Amino acid sequence: MHIHESQEDYLERILMLEKKIGNVRSIDLANSLGFSKPSVSVAIKRFREGGYVEVDKNGYLLLTPLGREIAEKVYERHLVLQDALIHLGVTPELAKEDACKIEHDLSEESFQAIKRHILLLKK
Repeated sequence: MHIHESQEDYLERILMLEKKIGNVRSIDLANSLGFSKPSVSVAIKRFREGGYVEVDKNGYLLLTPLGREIAEKVYERHLVLQDALIHLGVTPELAKEDACKIEHDLSEESFQAIKRHILLLKK
């Protein structure tokens, strides 16, 4: 299964919700993304089939090691890009929104350069 931008967003959001509320159910994901429960259920079924997410006996969504790897990569990109934009004077709200758009399309080389630069600014 090739991961597309919207799928990366799902995995990232599961990780973000996990950090915020702990155990995540499909309804939490649907509410957070603003999608219908049936749409999220279809997506979760695909993620389960692809080996990215598991659902435990209580209905909680669990990222598999592969799903977690993707989610953490996207989340790190988001945080670094958001931080970079804020350092450039962009409002936090707009920086968060724009980071969501940029995180999927930026090359790894460019991302690493931005990350190095931000880390230098923080020293």
